[in-house]
Amino acid sequence: MNTSVEISYYPLKSEFIPHIKNFIERLNQYQLLSVKTNGMSTQLFGEYDEVMRALTAEIRRSFALPHSIFILKIINADLNVVVKE
Repeated sequence: MNTSVEISYYPLKSEFIPHIKNFIERLNQYQLLSVKTNGMSTQLFGEYDEVMRALTAEIRRSFALPHSIFILKIINADLNVVVKE
């Protein structure tokens, strides 16, 4: 089953951008997953178990920084598709 996840990460530090960039760079290391970013969130696409393994590992690593907040939206569909009208 494929899944799509929208991730918003809020490290509660004055220097938050390096932590967000590092999280995204780590997600991009997973070759079986597709990662897209924009100014508001990061989207992760792939097979459900692979996506969840990556999220579990990388959120755990990010939690080494105290007071890290993640907001996730997860759907059981591959939304990594551009719809043309």
